Amino acid sequence: MKKSNKAIGSILLSLAASIWGGMFVVVKNIVTTIPPVELVWCRYVVAVIFLLLFCLIKGIKWHWDWRNGSLLILAGIIGDAISIVTQETGTWLSSAQTGAVITASTPTFMVIFAWLLLHERVTRAKVVSLILATTGVLIIVGVHFTGAHVLTGCLFLIIAALTWALMSVINKMVAPQYDVLEITTAAAIVAIICLTPFVFANWSTTLGHVDFRLFKVWGSLLYLGAISTATAFVMWNRGVQLLNAASSGLFFLFQPIVGTLLGWLLLNEQITWTFVLGSLLIAGSIWYSIRFA
Repeated sequence: MKKSNKAIGSILLSLAASIWGGMFVVVKNIVTTIPPVELVWCRYVVAVIFLLLFCLIKGIKWHWDWRNGSLLILAGIIGDAISIVTQETGTWLSSAQTGAVITASTPTFMVIFAWLLLHERVTRAKVVSLILATTGVLIIVGVHFTGAHVLTGCLFLIIAALTWALMSVINKMVAPQYDVLEITTAAAIVAIICLTPFVFANWSTTLGHVDFRLFKVWGSLLYLGAISTATAFVMWNRGVQLLNAASSGLFFLFQPIVGTLLGWLLLNEQITWTFVLGSLLIAGSIWYSIRFA
């Protein structure tokens, strides 16, 4: 693997995970106004508009064959629909911090799926990196399971981490001639198709009462759709293409770090020595994985 590919892939994955770190705060703020399924649907409608614009600017040539098309449909159902709905439902039922720490288990699942589906070897470097990274995340945010419906929320978040890891590995199985924009757009459209019947069936009691003129609403949807979905998904999918699937998952751990920093900046939450120690462990795990993978 070229060093330049490793560098570019690392930057893209870091940026995507950092963007998602802020997503939990936004979701927690807007999900009381727009329920999880409807929120994900609105998020993808906004995202697809921007993705299609990106495709037009880049002049994407669309491809289709049954094998790769089936993988894209599967990725859309598993990752873009099931994973994001369960993630936002889990965050709604628990907390933004709990959402960050549980979905940080994604790298572990990616190692397992990469071994099963891509036959990537589970090396000592990967195991050591995962142990360092997981320890770092737990040190930073801890695990807080207090409050009503939190256990149910945690179960949803575990499903979210599991399905996102599976989707990331499935996307790596798609043929190289499929552009990353093409992959991301197709999966998002599949998610919209899956969710539309549920959204329309409950429109009068959910979205029918939402005032989309409020900054809280359109600002949140713009961030979730244009930045957190359209831009970050493209970055993540491209980064996974440039690195092996197991190592890519480690960059997901930037998510709780950014979430903690935003909590300090926006919510006046305190940062302690545990944040510094945990961040160093995560940074060390990523360096070790790239250096010895």
